[in-house]
Amino acid sequence: MSHRPSIKPAALRPGDTIGVVAPAAAIDRDHLQRGVDFLRAQGYRVALAPHVLCKDRVLAGTDAQRAQDVTAMFADPAIKAIMAARGGYGAGRILPLLDYAALTATPKIFLGYSDLTFLLNALWERTGLICFHGPVVAKDLSHGIEGEAARHLRHLLGGELEGFALEGRQTIHPGQAQGRLIGGCLSILVAMLGTPYAPDFAGRILFLEDTGERAYRIDRMLVQLKQAGALAQVAGIVVGGMKAPGGSADEQRLIGEFIAEQTAALGVPVMDGIDAGHGTGNFTLPIGAMARLDAGGKRLEILECPVMRN
Repeated sequence: MSHRPSIKPAALRPGDTIGVVAPAAAIDRDHLQRGVDFLRAQGYRVALAPHVLCKDRVLAGTDAQRAQDVTAMFADPAIKAIMAARGGYGAGRILPLLDYAALTATPKIFLGYSDLTFLLNALWERTGLICFHGPVVAKDLSHGIEGEAARHLRHLLGGELEGFALEGRQTIHPGQAQGRLIGGCLSILVAMLGTPYAPDFAGRILFLEDTGERAYRIDRMLVQLKQAGALAQVAGIVVGGMKAPGGSADEQRLIGEFIAEQTAALGVPVMDGIDAGHGTGNFTLPIGAMARLDAGGKRLEILECPVMRN
């Protein structure tokens, strides 16, 4: 297990400037504007990255442009937090273009999910920076997130929570474990295996979620994580949104069965159903923070404030 000390970014205050970047897929201007309006209504200033509305095929600009925007937002002292506009596809392409030592010199809040799982885990693994798995500007914030999730986001990033807990829906395998939280979108984590950017799974609480994947595909990805040796290393597993395509009850049941089967021999606690990820309220989780999982009690606790209070 890596023992790099964690780095907590500075808390976000009302009136601070949030930088919006698009490290992955091209975004819709109207959706972006609605998300920006939401942030401004919360009392923040917003600065858009220069290439945020660029388009290169399905991507939000070239790889160099997208990496440049992320780098510039980290370097700009006026920017207090960085939020992704959307996921989709493309964040993995810019991982080799980032100067992780430079990003470490100016740590700040970085928030996103879905395809941003690439960046959340690479930044944590390479720099020790606690990052945030949560809403994106041109999707979740554009359509309006539920009141409690919005309050949670504001209080968490603002340093008002010493810790917090999310309740699960189902115990898959009982037990308790403690470790730093990693993970995010299952398909992205599988895509990171075998690369220099994959997270260290040893002793971690692994958070998994995904969307629109048939049960056999979820099973295939879990098999790959298992055969790569990743699942054998984790201290516990917590599952968030894992909605079957079309809301199929049969597919949903199979997904649950496959998760239980592929984790049965691990001897670690496994819990399903926290309100995080696709198709949920998408409560924000700090990647890299210390967490405690009580699968029998159906509870995931974050044990520390993940930001530095000003």
